[in-house]
Amino acid sequence: MQPHETNNHNKLNMYQLGRRVEPYLFLLPTIIMLVLLLLVPIIMVISYSFFNNVIINNHPMWVGLDNYKKIFSDDVFIKASEHTAVFVLLNVIFHLIIGMTMALMVNAKSLRPVPKAAFRIIFLLPWMFNATVIAILWKLLLNPSGVVNYITVTFRFSDHVIAYMSEKSLALWVLTFINIWAGYPFYMISILAGFQGISPELYEVASIDGADSIQKFSYITIPLLKPILISIMLLDFIWTTQTFSLIWLLTGGGPAYATEMMSTYVYRTAFQSYKYSQASAAAVLILLVCAILAIFYVRNQRGED
Repeated sequence: MQPHETNNHNKLNMYQLGRRVEPYLFLLPTIIMLVLLLLVPIIMVISYSFFNNVIINNHPMWVGLDNYKKIFSDDVFIKASEHTAVFVLLNVIFHLIIGMTMALMVNAKSLRPVPKAAFRIIFLLPWMFNATVIAILWKLLLNPSGVVNYITVTFRFSDHVIAYMSEKSLALWVLTFINIWAGYPFYMISILAGFQGISPELYEVASIDGADSIQKFSYITIPLLKPILISIMLLDFIWTTQTFSLIWLLTGGGPAYATEMMSTYVYRTAFQSYKYSQASAAAVLILLVCAILAIFYVRNQRGED
C-alpha cells in the first residue's frame, strides 16, 4: 500500500470513528446530569442504609442489615406498608373503572361536539390542579363547618357533624377517595386516545355478525386497549406508591398514623426523627418495588413495539 493510500485509509477510519462518537458527544451533557442527579444520590441512599449515624456523624459505622431489621420490627412501618398497599390498589382499580366510564361517556357518538368538548374540560379539571390546591379545596369542603357536613346534616344523612380528616376510621378512606378523584383524568385521556385508534369498521363488521354492545366491548375494545391499560396501570402503581405531597398536606400521616404511608414514613423518620439510616433503608425498599414495576413497564413497552 502506497504512503498516500495509507494516509487516506487512516483519515477514513478517523472520519468513521468521529461519526460513531458524535452522537454520544451530544448526549454527554445529559448523561453527566443523570449520573450526578440520579445515579449518585441512589447509590448514596443505598450505602446509607448499611451504616449507622450517617449525615449527622463524620464517622458512620457499618451495621449491615440492622437498619432493615429495625424498620421491619417497627409497628409504624408495618402500618405504613399496609396503608400503602390498600391505598395503591384501590386507586389503581377505581382510576381504571372511573377513567373507562368517563372515556366511554365522552366518546359516545350520540353526544354532540359542543357538549362533548365541555364534558372533556369538566372531567379534566381535577388533573389540572396541583396537590396544594386539591388539599385546600377538600379541606374546605370536608371541614366540620364545611359544605359536605352542612348537606349531610341538613338532609338528615347524618345526625351529627363528622370530622372526616380527624376520624381514625375514616381518614384513610377519605384520603383514598380524594386521590382517586384527582387522578382518574389521566386514565380517561389515555383510554380516550386509545378509542380514537380503533377502526369503526371493526364495530360495523361485528354488528353485521350480530354482536351486541357488550360483545363488541369485550372482544374488540378491551383486547385493542390492553397494551394502553397495562401501561397506564403500571405507571399509576409507581406514581401512587410515591405519592407524598397530597397526603402530607391533607393529613400528615395522621391522625395517630391512620394515614401513614411509606413516603410519609421516610420523610418523618429522616427529617423529624433524624434517623437517616433507617429512612434510607425504607427508601431502598420503595425503590425496589418501583424498580420491579418499572421493569414490567419497560417489558410491556417492548412487547408493544
